Amino acid sequence: MKRNRIVYGIAFLGFTIIEILIGIFVHDNFVRPYLGDVLVVIVIYCFIRMFLPEKLKLLSLYVFLFASIVELLQGLQIADRLGITSQIVRTMIGTVCDPKDIVCYALGCILLGIYDLIRIKSKYKGGN
Repeated sequence: MKRNRIVYGIAFLGFTIIEILIGIFVHDNFVRPYLGDVLVVIVIYCFIRMFLPEKLKLLSLYVFLFASIVELLQGLQIADRLGITSQIVRTMIGTVCDPKDIVCYALGCILLGIYDLIRIKSKYKGGN
């Protein structure tokens, strides 16, 4: 179990660095708006798995619901309503609701669900 926590920790750091690099250096019409949203749910998943590596069998679904709720709160201008002025915090929360983001979150969570199925299947076949 400790090995799993380390693997998820490394994955969390790696995907977080990729997300930061995308945010700083990529200003296109595909990678930043779409791939970045697919990766953000993977970052959240890996972060939670560091602490709960074996629990929450439906974690990918929970991550999707969380990301979708955040997206809907963006549509309600939650950052403005809370009076958040810090540009860093506003960027982290997001300020624009886009239904395409929810599609990207769904795609990322589907990939995570497939990963979970493969991981569980290999565990029952004698793998890690």
